[in-house]
Amino acid sequence: MPFNKPKIEKHFYSISEVADMMDVNSSLIRYWESVFPSLKPHKTQKSNRQFTMDDIEHLRLIYHLVKERGLTLKGAQKKIKENLDDTRNNFEVVKKLQEIRKQLIDIKEELEE
Repeated sequence: MPFNKPKIEKHFYSISEVADMMDVNSSLIRYWESVFPSLKPHKTQKSNRQFTMDDIEHLRLIYHLVKERGLTLKGAQKKIKENLDDTRNNFEVVKKLQEIRKQLIDIKEELEE
């Protein structure tokens, strides 16, 4: 029986790793940190930002609101402040629908071949 290595997830990610994951500049993440008080990554003694998976999901929510839905920063702040749970739920639904759409497109392309 082969040995399966357990998948090891990091607890903290650097700002450059997060920027690469999201395909944005790290300066944009630092700016969003100053604009959105709900985004508070852990900082080391040298003031290096360390992001948890929750922080990254929060950044993805901000990205969705600002870049994909076109809300202003004030509008995104208000939406997050007033009803964070509903906003997160809507974001999750949108992600699931995008995944389903991609799968359907892949199936259609396979059938056309």
